[in-house]
Amino acid sequence: MTASASAAPPPRALLVAAFATIYVVWGSTYLAIRWLVEGAPPFLMASIRFAIAGGLLFAWSRWRSGERPTGAHWRNAAVVGALLLFVGNGAVSWASQRVPSSLASLVISATPLWLVILQRVGPLQRQPTVAELGGVVIGLAGVALLVWPTGHQTGVPLVDPVGAIVLLIGCLSWAAGSLYARSAALPRTATMGPAMQMLCASVLLFGLAAVHGDLQRFDVRATPASAWWSLLYLIVAGSLLGFTAFSWLMRVASPTLVGTYAYVNPVVAVLLGVLLGGEALPPRAVLATVVIVSGVALVSMAPWLAARRRVAV
Repeated sequence: MTASASAAPPPRALLVAAFATIYVVWGSTYLAIRWLVEGAPPFLMASIRFAIAGGLLFAWSRWRSGERPTGAHWRNAAVVGALLLFVGNGAVSWASQRVPSSLASLVISATPLWLVILQRVGPLQRQPTVAELGGVVIGLAGVALLVWPTGHQTGVPLVDPVGAIVLLIGCLSWAAGSLYARSAALPRTATMGPAMQMLCASVLLFGLAAVHGDLQRFDVRATPASAWWSLLYLIVAGSLLGFTAFSWLMRVASPTLVGTYAYVNPVVAVLLGVLLGGEALPPRAVLATVVIVSGVALVSMAPWLAARRRVAV
């Protein structure tokens, strides 16, 4: 599967499989990350995850294509890997120690809202539509529902504010990395770019793990089996399948369409968090889910609404 495939419409079956992967598989990774960081240091585990997944995918890509990445390819892969995986996924790994997986997925689902904002203030200077602006306001209002104190007496928010801030920074970084990856020069082989990004991110995460004290706190014998199984699942499903599918879709499909994963993931994550993770879902969290998903859906539907308005005129 190479970038040249983007010159012609990709096979419909492959598109469906890729979207199903980022919809369902990525939604399940939030609970897997929570189980992983409950029993092991977050940044070290993320570094191991991307080192193994990236190494396997890079070796397979080199064997299949024979392509040799250039220095420019590595530089761009490092930038994308830093934005998407080092900051974006690293934020989720750390915040999962403080925020339930179901609620973390809701905050992360605001990523398409940041895409709209960045396209307005970034080099593209694209003026957002009324529908997009409305979606941004609605979606951010839903995030505010999660972090706003629940009452005058208790003053306890649904989501830990520090964890929420870290997650929002991760959202912003992921959105910036997604936009940068659209125009960056990367290898022709579609799987090689994600592999290089994972390898670069693993190096950065290992350095952060050393500074954070993860290396000193890590004890192989004390790490529970649930953490190891979660790590295996994240390597295979989250990285080899999910991240590769996402990177390919960002090259062959519109960013807005790809961004629809953001309002499917939280539904999957919330269901799994409640059913398998024993997480509670207070009524206000249900309301926040509806508000955030509605905002993201409105942003995703904006191009369609604009096209219909042009036809009507």
